[in-house]
Amino acid sequence: MKAIQFDAFGGPEVLHEVEIDQPVPAAGEVLVQVKRAGVNPLDGKMRAGYTQAFFPITLPHVPGLELTGVVSAVGEGVTDFAVGDEVFGWGNGTYAEYAIGTTLMRKPAELDWDIAVSLPVATETALRVLNLLDVSSGDTLLIHGASGAVGSIAVQLAVQRGATVIGTAGAANQEYVATLGATPTHYGDGLVARVRALAPNGVDAVFDTAGKGALPDSIELRGGTTDRVVTIADPAAGELGVTMTSGGEPTPVAEITEAAESAERGELTVTVAATYPLADAAKAQEAVDGGHAGGKVVIVLD
Repeated sequence: MKAIQFDAFGGPEVLHEVEIDQPVPAAGEVLVQVKRAGVNPLDGKMRAGYTQAFFPITLPHVPGLELTGVVSAVGEGVTDFAVGDEVFGWGNGTYAEYAIGTTLMRKPAELDWDIAVSLPVATETALRVLNLLDVSSGDTLLIHGASGAVGSIAVQLAVQRGATVIGTAGAANQEYVATLGATPTHYGDGLVARVRALAPNGVDAVFDTAGKGALPDSIELRGGTTDRVVTIADPAAGELGVTMTSGGEPTPVAEITEAAESAERGELTVTVAATYPLADAAKAQEAVDGGHAGGKVVIVLD
């Protein structure tokens, strides 16, 4: 089968297409014919070798942790899925024509493949952080990177909880952030004054999805405390005393399935920024590495 692989750590240029053996599902495993693979910031960090201390991989390595596709084969003892089922979720080595699923859910029948693969990581991350921040009705929440894959989902889920959301984004995405239900504002110099003008009673919590150096401003907006400030992307978090989360207890699959059903009904907006064929996986990762994709980047395999 065709797959993307890297044999050494480095930039996107280390990714190349190869022919390798198709995986065979062991007992309890599900083999998926991949229709789409999601591209996430973690993929680039793993490729560069930055995660070896806490998420080690061996070389050569097929990247990719997110997929949607059709069940191709099941291992002994699998009863939840059958050949032909359309699924989405997490997998190992998903930049490939076939991959072993690790946590799978049934894809709603009318849900577009591109949207399906955009949901698992972004929804799990958004829900996990909103729960960490204890966001509830009446809160004012500031989200940095509100137009991105995680930020856009977080905006909508926070609004559903009854929170008032202020979302930072670039000039081109101000209107989009407003359509999600947030009050948009620009990031960068003068952020504190702009947010205070929009939220004169203060900000109850801050969710940083962007990692662009906004944590000092976030702490100031929280009255000098790091309480209820969480980032998923800023490496300066430790020295500032801010909580940084990149994983934890997985969100129950029922909640992610519910988000997928909402997306199928058009009640949850998901933005696919770009799609690339498998052979252009390096370009796909480069787009995500830059941090300005403006939504989900997807690898198309059919």
